[in-house]
Order: sequence, then structure tokens, then C-alpha cells
Amino acid sequence: MGDVRLETFSPAHLGVIAELAVDPEVQRFTRIPVPTPTDFADVWWSRLEEGRRNQVRESFAVIDDGDGRVLGIAGVPKIDHEARTAELGYLIAPSARGRGVATQALAMLTSWALTELLALRLELLISDQNPASRKVAIRCGYRLEGVLRSLHLKGDIRYDTEIWSRLPTDS
Repeated sequence: MGDVRLETFSPAHLGVIAELAVDPEVQRFTRIPVPTPTDFADVWWSRLEEGRRNQVRESFAVIDDGDGRVLGIAGVPKIDHEARTAELGYLIAPSARGRGVATQALAMLTSWALTELLALRLELLISDQNPASRKVAIRCGYRLEGVLRSLHLKGDIRYDTEIWSRLPTDS
């Protein structure tokens, strides 16, 4: 796997949303509903557009620099300009996992949030059952702050979530 770049998410990238939304690992470790509604990609796009208008959400497609394939999403589901904080996240296609794509994408997204949003605090919410995502956070300089117990509900099961943070002064 070569280098990747982030490209502002557009309707041309929506296919990756539909693909990722039904991936068992994405369903297991994220807040995407299970079963995934058939209109999920369209609803997700509408929420992104509204969030962009209100300047509280942003998303980028993760693109393979070599062949232009969409490898995933690097997003900012929550921006708080007043507090200068942002929640970041990433979803990587199964074919691109285990090759450093998530680490590259999160590093670029982190840099973007610190320089463009002038964020003073970045957060990642990671399932406590997701060791791969934990490794990405560590590689990108995030620090584990603790566990938010029983934070998310899927079906009738509640899940614990780790909260990781990064400040501009962290190395």
C-alpha cells in the first residue's frame, strides 16, 4: 500500500458508505445501526450536508494515491467551535486494512483539525473491543483517558467505549 490522501467527501464517494455500512467489523465497532437501513448512505449524506452548512461536521474520502480507489472515510462527526474541540473517526474498507491506511488517514485528519479548525482538543471514541483502532490511536499520538461505560446501545446490548484525546502540545 502506497500513500493515501484525503479528498473532501462528495456524492461521488457515496459507494464506500454503502459498502462500509454492511461490513461486519464496521457494524461491530461503530455506531452504524444494525441492521443497516437500505437508505443509510443517503441519510448519512443528508446529515453531512446539514452538518457542513452548520459547520459542525466534516468528512473526507481516503483515496489511494496510486490508483485513485476510495479506501475509506476520515470524518469529523462533531465540531464544537466555541470549545475548540472535535471528535474524529475513520472507517477503512476491508481490502485496505492492516496496511497503515487508517494511521495515515488519522494522522492527516488530526493535522487538518489542528490547523484548519484550530482545535485545542481532539477526541476518538473507540470500542473497548477494537484493538486495531487502539493501535492506530497510539501511533497518532492519542492518549487513553478512560472508559465510558455502557455508552452505546445496539439492539438490546450496551457497549463500553474508550475515550482517547490529543492536544496540540502532545507529541
